[in-house]
Amino acid sequence: MRKLKILMIGAHPDDPDGCGGGTALRFVARGDEVRFLSVSDGSAGHQSMAPAPLAARRRKEADGVAALIGITYDVWDIPDGEVEATLENRRRMVRYIREYAPDLVITHRNNDYHADHRNVALLVQDASYLLTVPNFCPDTPILPQMPVIAFFADRFKQPPFRADVVVPIDEMVDKKYEVLRCHESQYFEWLPFNKGTLDTVPEGAEARAEWFRNPRIPRDRVLTPEDLNIGVTPSNHSEYRMARAAVLYRDVLRAQYGDAADKVLFAEAFEISEYGKQPKKADLATLFPL
Repeated sequence: MRKLKILMIGAHPDDPDGCGGGTALRFVARGDEVRFLSVSDGSAGHQSMAPAPLAARRRKEADGVAALIGITYDVWDIPDGEVEATLENRRRMVRYIREYAPDLVITHRNNDYHADHRNVALLVQDASYLLTVPNFCPDTPILPQMPVIAFFADRFKQPPFRADVVVPIDEMVDKKYEVLRCHESQYFEWLPFNKGTLDTVPEGAEARAEWFRNPRIPRDRVLTPEDLNIGVTPSNHSEYRMARAAVLYRDVLRAQYGDAADKVLFAEAFEISEYGKQPKKADLATLFPL
């Protein structure tokens, strides 16, 4: 199998990691080339740090992820909270994707609570066809065809997310938690503050790692959707949350793996977009590490 080029595009540093980090680790283990892009600099999300030092800190956190798992992690200079689907940003996105020439692009869906997420999705959508148009950004060579574009899973209902591919990440879940912990400013400071749970965050790396992951899911039975309510915890990244895709999309896993699907504990799900290259069902096994 030839080496693929995978591009995960998020609005903020930690978005690609949280939504697709386990799958990214599987791509890397398979020998594929992986790149993360954060379209904003992440400079708004903190209760006490000013934008400039926060952006520098988040850049350093992204660099830590890149070094940990062996990928490229790019962060653009657009201020956090100010991502817009402008013509200037469309050109920037077209040039960026053309220069990297990925086989697969994974990003947010258009219906999302966060304006940055929505506008990143729209930028990718607006760029998709233009990747093949010579007179748009003629300074950057076109791609011979659009890449396949997929969406990260989310919980929004208008319209609901559709799981076309579910990737088991059991063997990568420990490493994914390690990746997420690189984003210390977010997972142990800003997000707990924003949720009103900052007082529950313990001191010390070991205690924080356990707090972040708890409660752990049982290993002696298959979880049901009702079990997922247990995963609403102060950190909001318990093992129950990491198991969500495997629980909700067990039918897709069974279609992919048969009875072995019931042994999958952790997974990440993706929806194939209508505005990229349309893969045949057999192509998905080549594109994704299934």
